[in-house]
Amino acid sequence: MTNVRPQSELYREAAMHYADADAAARMLEETKSIVFAELVQQALKAGCPSVARAELEVRAGQQYRDFVDRMVRSRTNANRARYQLEFIRMQHWEKTQDRADERFVARIGT
Repeated sequence: MTNVRPQSELYREAAMHYADADAAARMLEETKSIVFAELVQQALKAGCPSVARAELEVRAGQQYRDFVDRMVRSRTNANRARYQLEFIRMQHWEKTQDRADERFVARIGT
């Protein structure tokens, strides 16, 4: 079964998906230092003797590791959405090029 929806609609949907995925990834990337600071603050309140020790514990902790993992997965998802968008663009170019080739061959054949 072929897709009968217009190429522009496919592109629009892929572009919106990419924009949402990129926004989610950027949000995590932009809040990385805030999350880190909050976790350090929690460690200090929990009794860490120094900021350096608290930072070390946070970096080694599962909660921060999970945040970084989520951030990386989110960026990967955004990159995949961008590649899907690029794929749709390439398909459109290929179809356009094929039609131009057909017109060229038809002109030569006459």
